Amino acid sequence: QVQLVESGGGLVQAGGSLRLSCTASGRAFSTYAMAWFRQAPGKERDFVAAISRSGGTSVCADSVKGRFTISRDNAKNTVYLQMNSLRPEDTAVYYCAAHGSAYYGGDDPLKYQYWGQGTQVTVSS
Repeated sequence: QVQLVESGGGLVQAGGSLRLSCTASGRAFSTYAMAWFRQAPGKERDFVAAISRSGGTSVCADSVKGRFTISRDNAKNTVYLQMNSLRPEDTAVYYCAAHGSAYYGGDDPLKYQYWGQGTQVTVSS
């Protein structure tokens, strides 16, 4: 079992930026593929971005490509989501997720074993 804790959410004006952090407590953070998902009220949980164990492979959803960047610092047991040019439609609870048995976890939330509690991101127009 790995424990994940997100931070960095908040209220921001459209066009602004936020950086989310997810810190993991576990035996070896570098063995986990990581991802970010988001969920708005009444909607399904959607893929945002994913990164491989080593950080050598990363993928962003089309809706955030060019605006969001996922990265990780294995020495700090932390994965980041840098969010720029935020839009009101980015408003959601953002969740960090970990996959313990794959190099890269992909975009299906059902494939991830561990989840953080979420952090709220609200973008005003």
